[in-house]
Amino acid sequence: MELTQEAALVEVVLFLESDPLEIREICRITELSKDTVEKALETLREHYLSSAHGLELILLGGGYLLSPKKDSWGVLKDRYGKKNANRLSRAALETLSIIAYSQPITRAEIENIRGVAADGMIKILNERDLIKVVGKKDAPGKPVQYGTTKEFLRLFRLNSIADLPSLSDIDRDRFERDDEA
Repeated sequence: MELTQEAALVEVVLFLESDPLEIREICRITELSKDTVEKALETLREHYLSSAHGLELILLGGGYLLSPKKDSWGVLKDRYGKKNANRLSRAALETLSIIAYSQPITRAEIENIRGVAADGMIKILNERDLIKVVGKKDAPGKPVQYGTTKEFLRLFRLNSIADLPSLSDIDRDRFERDDEA
């Protein structure tokens, strides 16, 4: 499949950027119209799907990104993915999953689900920009509520929280919280 000049321009922009770009940002950089950019993205998507490319065009956190295909990522992630120092502990992953599936959620609610203090894990996840304060609960003391960030979506290759795998009934019961906590 031959790329149009516009699709080639959009491809170069996506290649040069390390973060996902929203359509309006691609329009601003390329000086192309929204319709033209949308057509170029569709052309690129078909181009990478229909051939033996090692890349794919993905929608991540509301933006587009050229990324290694999932079947190649297993071989590449040790060198090009997050380094060992950035790996999350089991406790941090558990806390992050509770936040992702239950957001917005307070520290007390996280602790109620986990059964242990969450201050350390919240601090680590916040420092790594995987969670952020998203508001305050309308309850006595107005406790801070946490939710996930765009960096979380990027790390787990999700376009939105709606793309999280569904929880089984058993897991859903585990993630339910007592709203009085």
